[in-house]
Amino acid sequence: MIFKNVSKSKLILALISIVITFFVWQQGLRDSLNRPSVSFDISQKEQEIAELSVQSIPINLKKFFIINDPVDQINKSLVAVSFEELTERNKLIRIISSESNDNIIYKNLSKDFENKNFKFLIEELEKKSNNNSYNPNSDKFDLFKGDRFLYHLLSRKFDFDDSSVITKSFSRKMFLKILAIRLIPLLTIIIGSILSLKILWTTISLKKFSWQEIKSLDLELIDMVLLIAGGFVVLGEVVSPLFSISLVELFSKNISNELSQSFKIFFGYLFMAIPPLGIVYYQIKSLNGEFTFKKDYLQFNFLPIKNAIIQGIKGWLTIVPFVLLISLIMNSLIDNQNGSNPLLEIVLNNNNYLSFFLLFVTTTLLAPLFEEIIFRGILLPTLSKDFGIISGITVSAFVFALAHLSLGEMPPLFVLGIGLGITRIASGSLFSSVIMHSLWNGLTFLNLFLLRT
Repeated sequence: MIFKNVSKSKLILALISIVITFFVWQQGLRDSLNRPSVSFDISQKEQEIAELSVQSIPINLKKFFIINDPVDQINKSLVAVSFEELTERNKLIRIISSESNDNIIYKNLSKDFENKNFKFLIEELEKKSNNNSYNPNSDKFDLFKGDRFLYHLLSRKFDFDDSSVITKSFSRKMFLKILAIRLIPLLTIIIGSILSLKILWTTISLKKFSWQEIKSLDLELIDMVLLIAGGFVVLGEVVSPLFSISLVELFSKNISNELSQSFKIFFGYLFMAIPPLGIVYYQIKSLNGEFTFKKDYLQFNFLPIKNAIIQGIKGWLTIVPFVLLISLIMNSLIDNQNGSNPLLEIVLNNNNYLSFFLLFVTTTLLAPLFEEIIFRGILLPTLSKDFGIISGITVSAFVFALAHLSLGEMPPLFVLGIGLGITRIASGSLFSSVIMHSLWNGLTFLNLFLLRT
């Protein structure tokens, strides 16, 4: 029997938690369809960096980095989207980068802009449209120097020199960025593919996969329901945000919106982690009569630390090609996928370094540690004990993907969860899967950091 000697109160609590979780998750997945995909912004940022780096790219390498004119590529992408759905900046970029403005009526465009500086630009573009020889003094556009790509487009449109802003050193910096953006994922995919083939060959040769001994806490499935549905969802995702958001709003009245947003994410994650980790603490204490930090209840197996780290790195490298392959397949099957994690857009457009640091700590330290404890430290071993290792890895990966509440990202997250589960069991170390998860989030974070212009 799955549920042995379960009290009625515990069973009722579990059922209530499941019902609430169902409604919370189905609403979260539906809401994710209304969130835009960050891939559009990522692609545009990459093209902007490519355009700003043109003068520093060696001639013999240009064909590898600049296949088509970046400004044309940006314009084509923006034209494919309804004008009303674009941000004010993208509306301007679309107008400025258009070869022909015959269909643009500037007098009616002012209403689409709240930013007074952008309204001023519309007036200048109208003058240019009425008189093609109109080229005002470049000093007029000094207020746009902070947005170097936009300033560069204006220099092309109004025929003035932008070398004081797009300097050679800045262009070289942009070239190094585009080099890293293109080469880091490529090298990761190549190394990961070689490692995958090597592991596959070894497995076929030995006719078995070397699983390490997996130790699970003596928990029942109803304990998993209470942990995931009750602790993670009801208390963590529904109740905790009420406290964390109120706390940050109370102390963030005089700080920037970017910093306030990052504090909400940082403390939101801390508050969300407290209830399920509290349940884990209680479950361990009820099983052992005490809770001692010295005891490795979840099989972290830190030592030897070098081996645990190497296993985590190998797991990360091995899974990258598979996750990216699934992402490519999804992109080819479904155009304009929505549902990107809103955190990605926040990181991409953030310019406050303290805010960036808080987001970095949240995504690369707090999230991997907390999620691995729940999904690979508790859920995976318990499921493996009752249903076998393959089922344990598969179900825990599915719940992990589902918990991120992003319908568009579920397939790649499911594959990532499979990889994290395999690493956890193949290495016999939860710390290895934490390292792997941290590296995955860290690479995503690094890519978004590099894309900032």
